[in-house]
Amino acid sequence: MRNIPLSALVGLIITAGFFLAAILAPWIAPYPLGAAVGGVWKAASASHWLGTDGIGRDVLSRMIWGGRTTIWIATVATILSFGTGATLGFIAAVMGGWVDQAISRFVDLVMSIPSLIFALVVLTVIPPSTTVLILVMGFLDATRPYRVARAVAVDITVMDYVEAARLRGEGRLWIIFREVLPNALSPLVAEMGLRFIFQVLLLSTLSFLGLGVQPPLTDWGGIVKENKDGLVYGVTAALYPAVAIAALAISVNLVADWILNRTTSLKGGRGG
Repeated sequence: MRNIPLSALVGLIITAGFFLAAILAPWIAPYPLGAAVGGVWKAASASHWLGTDGIGRDVLSRMIWGGRTTIWIATVATILSFGTGATLGFIAAVMGGWVDQAISRFVDLVMSIPSLIFALVVLTVIPPSTTVLILVMGFLDATRPYRVARAVAVDITVMDYVEAARLRGEGRLWIIFREVLPNALSPLVAEMGLRFIFQVLLLSTLSFLGLGVQPPLTDWGGIVKENKDGLVYGVTAALYPAVAIAALAISVNLVADWILNRTTSLKGGRGG
């Protein structure tokens, strides 16, 4: 940690700040989530640092509560997508043959349909809830981690130390978790940071279209939807979520790049 570059340190501090704000939202938010505490679209003041929204709710409080929901759903969906996609990718690469072909062709089928359209269709049929959103976002996005994991694992499975493990009689699970996974961490970590941000963007898009987080909960996309009409009158409440998403995206990718470089240097000399 003493050798962490400045860019990664800044990214780590900002990312940690977002996650801490999400965890501590009930204690640091100035007002309850849905409380109307002022006039409509009031300017920033000492009592309302970011002003109020279209029905008099404190925008800062809405941002903190919305960040809690956004980060929670995006984090769990990212874990689900990587747990599913990476596992299937490793299985396909290690087993090969018809198993690889069957999984890969199914993934190709899912990837041929745009994720947003697929999610809109599913959420139109199934009433959206937090659990449904996580499942839909996680499984739809699992195709990307699958492709990365499989591509990396295919290169690793032909290495001498993997062949040596097979000759020793090691099972497929042992090879996946002891040989393939440790040497595939670098690209997977970098991809995970990117996919987390895409999950944030997907969730925000769904909420803006009315099929994401449902009231009384809110997220950053919902806050944009609630306040978009205020832009006509010069009210900037709808811009704060965009700034938050941009700051989170930059900070997460700074941390992911540092971890990628660090794990690459650690794993680069692996030979057996």
